[in-house]
Amino acid sequence: GPLRERPLLEVRLGELHTWISTCDFSPQGLLGAAHRAWSSYCAKYIHVRQGGAPGISMLLAGYCLLSYGWNYQHLKQHRWRKYH
Repeated sequence: GPLRERPLLEVRLGELHTWISTCDFSPQGLLGAAHRAWSSYCAKYIHVRQGGAPGISMLLAGYCLLSYGWNYQHLKQHRWRKYH
């Protein structure tokens, strides 16, 4: 099919620059890309016939990493140090 309609994992390395230039970087295009990514995540890990813990655990791990990143400066200042 056309290069624009291919998912990222099906794009060859030589075609990557052309594929990126065909992407829509407007706010509506970025919102649509985020919606497609969330829908594919849900279809693959959440809304499956025999669902398990991987989808929920990945979501929880992502939240933990994001929360740690947000609080890093606060945590960095309150470390125990032997010498001040």
